[in-house]
Amino acid sequence: MITSPSDWPLWRKIIFRFTAIYFGFYCINFFGFSELPLIGVVHNGYMAAEKAVVEWLNQYLFHIKDVLVPVAGSGDTSFGYAELCFHSLMALVGTALWSLLDRKRPSYETAYYWLIVGLRYYVSMVSFVYGIIKVYAQQMPFPNLSQFATPIGDLSPMRFAWFFIGYSQPYEVFSGVMECVAGALLIFRRTSTLGALIAAGVFLNVAMMNLAYNIPVKLFSMHLFVFSCILLLTDAQRLLRFFVLNQPTEPLPPAYAFSEKWMQTSRILLKVVFIGLFIVFPFYSSYQSSLHPFNEAPPKEVLTTGIFDVASFETSGRMATDSLRWKDMIFEKNNSGSIQTADTLFRIRYGRAYFGYKLDSLHQTISFKKRSSDSANLFILQCTLPDTNTVILKGKVQDDSLKVVLKRKKKTFPLAQKPFDWMLETVP
Repeated sequence: MITSPSDWPLWRKIIFRFTAIYFGFYCINFFGFSELPLIGVVHNGYMAAEKAVVEWLNQYLFHIKDVLVPVAGSGDTSFGYAELCFHSLMALVGTALWSLLDRKRPSYETAYYWLIVGLRYYVSMVSFVYGIIKVYAQQMPFPNLSQFATPIGDLSPMRFAWFFIGYSQPYEVFSGVMECVAGALLIFRRTSTLGALIAAGVFLNVAMMNLAYNIPVKLFSMHLFVFSCILLLTDAQRLLRFFVLNQPTEPLPPAYAFSEKWMQTSRILLKVVFIGLFIVFPFYSSYQSSLHPFNEAPPKEVLTTGIFDVASFETSGRMATDSLRWKDMIFEKNNSGSIQTADTLFRIRYGRAYFGYKLDSLHQTISFKKRSSDSANLFILQCTLPDTNTVILKGKVQDDSLKVVLKRKKKTFPLAQKPFDWMLETVP
């Protein structure tokens, strides 16, 4: 058992109580818990209850926004900020009650030890979850033809940053490796300080990118950086003496003593379960996904990939408007594509209209959808392929008759070539 070398000052006890309560509420919200068997049921039940409480408190106390937008893809929604207020409020109220009920306790050495263990494993878990998908270059995929054809000025700052990282697979893999290294070092107490140093550097970089490029994961990344800094504070005196004051320092103080055999066995078992759930399984899952990359064609009929100019566009009614006319058309490798048009019948992203499609070569038709995974069609056109460089589409789009002749455009993007030269005589 850890013993307290001295009484803690009041300010330290208050900070510890607040941090412990806040971290407890915050870490429960990690989305990965909902995927775990049994734990997921409890987690989903808690999240539903918390959602109701947050919405009630927002209506009568926080007033972030009249209608809260839930967290889905973006953690920086109005609900995310209301939830932040809720966690802070619970930590403040809990700290006040804890301080009143337990004001005579001299210190929290044992509880502090377990808080640090919880922080270590939480930061480690998140490092592996995001690091592994970067190792397989799956978080930011290499831009496809439609994205290369999008003018840079039409991109959002976040999408620009996404392409910046996804363009260079070695850079993305390196970023993922560093996150995984930090996660691995944090698992073991003897290497946790080095792991916290690496994690602080990694997540500071992530947080700055999210802030600078308006990526909606600012709150999450800033929390990870703060948690990494808290881990470093446990060794602040030793780090200061070694790196700044050039003085000798002492070894780590003794760890929590697991006196009973069942405690030692449970400790090892829990660590093995953690490694299996958050390291082995994600690595295997990402490996399986890597066998079918994002831009690789699935085993379906697809049109020949490439960029096509609209050589002829004959229509009547709504689509005769210049902004709705098709200027060019791109077919990707994965039963998807895009059109240069402002027609909101499609999924508009960064100045291009995206679609999924299904080719029926037997009946010579092509079914257009908003997404490849959709079951409902937007419309079906007759599809004729006179040669490998020509596609003729004919039929009805809503109430408009349409005939489009597409001619393959021999267009290459220098950026897609991914050149690398040790020696460059001129600036590219």
